[in-house]
Amino acid sequence: MTLPEIRKKIDAIDSKLVELLNSRADLVHEVGEVKKRDGTSIYAPEREEQLLRSVVKKSKGRLPASAIRAIYREIMSASLALEKHLTIAYLGPEATWSHQAAREKFGASVNYAAQSSIAEVFNVVSRKNADYGVVPIENSTEGAVNYTLDQFVDSELKVCAQFSLRIENNLIAKIPRAEIRKVYSHPQVFGQCRQWLRHHLPGVDLIEVASTTHAAELSAREPHSAAIAGRMAAEVYGLNVLESSVQDSPNNTTRFLVIGHNTCPPTGDDKTSLMFCVQDKPGALFNALEPFKRLRLNMSKIESRPSKRKAWEYFFFVDVEGHSHDKALIKALDELSKHCTFVKILGSYPKTTCG
Repeated sequence: MTLPEIRKKIDAIDSKLVELLNSRADLVHEVGEVKKRDGTSIYAPEREEQLLRSVVKKSKGRLPASAIRAIYREIMSASLALEKHLTIAYLGPEATWSHQAAREKFGASVNYAAQSSIAEVFNVVSRKNADYGVVPIENSTEGAVNYTLDQFVDSELKVCAQFSLRIENNLIAKIPRAEIRKVYSHPQVFGQCRQWLRHHLPGVDLIEVASTTHAAELSAREPHSAAIAGRMAAEVYGLNVLESSVQDSPNNTTRFLVIGHNTCPPTGDDKTSLMFCVQDKPGALFNALEPFKRLRLNMSKIESRPSKRKAWEYFFFVDVEGHSHDKALIKALDELSKHCTFVKILGSYPKTTCG
């Protein structure tokens, strides 16, 4: 088959694809009208994950699962935009890892609103000035993001989805590496690149700033300076990538949460996040956690944070497999409450960690 013949076949398939996409869009519009009539949420993470798993399973051709997911992510993003002009809040400014994570999750067709802090992400979603927020919750190298944990104490917002993003930190600058005298970045990023910096840029001043994007901005205008940030930040500020993947761990990954006003219905493969404060007496934490072991409920995460209400009082944040509507988890939570002064379910959501 000649090249013109192959291209003619591709053009014919593209015509069919466009026709089918528009037919799908018509049905999506009808779904949106039904949701508006019934007062249900436009964004449905449980349906999203079911659809992605289904199309990946159906694919028998050359495209890998990651490519199928990426293509359908944009199709679903366009569909969400048809149903409602969604606004997604994230920790800004533009080109931060949170911005890239939000784009990975919601695609290019929705609106994005940069916020100055994680607290402001919670605030604008709470006030319904944004439909959803994307916040980091933990990094595989540096652990929990305490700013996010602290916000859940007083917020009524719910976790409705989770996903993970592989973090590739890059040394970026307008100057050669030999001329670098100072490096800007976020403190968590410095923590992720500690060994590399010690070996490759000894004696260089490390200056902490609020975001990797601000680091790139400073590097672009200050002499003898560089930044550690993502490629998007390098593109926005016209910087060169001097070294790629300078993080110490090759599997450096950050887990993000989607926060909104509603949690998800059960999918059969879920996770639940909760927080609690135990009574001030010997064995209280052991007694609080014992029902999870007895009922064979796997806890994948537990973190503690000072309550800030009383000296030496702590909140415990737990991720447990299962949905808050599951009988076993209902029983465990009921027993947990007997040993606690405070229990709060932060949300149940699909267990998948894919973006």
